[in-house]
Amino acid sequence: MDRVKAAVCRQSGDLFRLEELTVEDPRPDEVLVRFTAAGLCHTDLEVAAGRMPTPFPVVAGHEGAGVVEAVGPAVTGFTPGDRVVASFSFCGSCRNCLSGLPAYCPDHFPLNFGARRADGSVGLRDASGEPVHDHFFGQSSFARHGLCRPSSLIKVPDSSLSDDVLAPLGCGVITGAGAVWNVLRVPPGSTVAVFGAGAVGLSAVMAAVVAGASRIIVSDTHHSRLDLAAHLGATDVFDAADGTDAEGDGATEGDGAARVRELTGGRGVDFSVESTGVPEVMTQAVAALAPLGSAAILGVAPDGADVRTNAFALLEGRTVTGAIVGHQAPAVLVPRILDLHGRGRFPLEAMIRTYPLDDINKAVDDARSGAVVKAVLLH
Repeated sequence: MDRVKAAVCRQSGDLFRLEELTVEDPRPDEVLVRFTAAGLCHTDLEVAAGRMPTPFPVVAGHEGAGVVEAVGPAVTGFTPGDRVVASFSFCGSCRNCLSGLPAYCPDHFPLNFGARRADGSVGLRDASGEPVHDHFFGQSSFARHGLCRPSSLIKVPDSSLSDDVLAPLGCGVITGAGAVWNVLRVPPGSTVAVFGAGAVGLSAVMAAVVAGASRIIVSDTHHSRLDLAAHLGATDVFDAADGTDAEGDGATEGDGAARVRELTGGRGVDFSVESTGVPEVMTQAVAALAPLGSAAILGVAPDGADVRTNAFALLEGRTVTGAIVGHQAPAVLVPRILDLHGRGRFPLEAMIRTYPLDDINKAVDDARSGAVVKAVLLH
């Protein structure tokens, strides 16, 4: 067993605490990864708040990047020294996994939010020898070392990429980009509205630019994020709090759908992406659609929340769909984004700010306030 530093959440609503833990040697089918960076995602905050079915104490973190340190004897395809991005865990044998859609594995929740191996065991222990839940989303990358399933790892052949750029690829970036490419299948010349300019929403913006969308409308309550959206390719931005554009014109009483329709001459958009997790905003994302338009709902709403829409409007060919982690195997989607990034067409580093792991609670505060779009913790 090795000693590792980790950010541990001990109880619901608690702050993350830096502790020294011990990690087991990898089992025959596991890979030990030395994490160098981990993105801080809204899902991690929901777990810490006790709003997800994850047991405590737990080491969260599910946007990890690092280096393979050891492999179990049954593992093939990975060797010590490989640079990797870690993503979620899946069974690999069900119909959805075999169809290339592992995010919809029937075991998605127990394997990822359960924060334990399939047999119920964990690989971390605290100073008193008590177990600490790990294997969160197949990695628990808020620890310097984590035990991963090989299927959760994607090799990174380009050694010049920085760790902070790689880390968010495991969840937030592929969630937004994959929704545009794989769910909505945005074609050139189309119009897109993105509700929420966090990491997921801004990744959708960059993906829409790559797809050739002619108009990309973005709403958020933080003007700094709207400025960044415009820098990344948005053609129109407006403040979701009052329905005005970033310069303060065109008030529409906080109705984002009405503002989108105003900007499109009353027609609405061909596609919309919702990334806020707020049910009312989800409703606006649907209401903003033109006939035959499609909305992708990506935000995690409170348990039991409903999305309301006009039933007659759906008769005009509008569709509404949810999507998880890009609607494609990460091993396919991550290399696509890395290739685009290498050609200067997916500048995701523009939304990243780094923090040392010791400052994780500062990063949490900044993420919750909107002061940072994507916080990445460096180990």
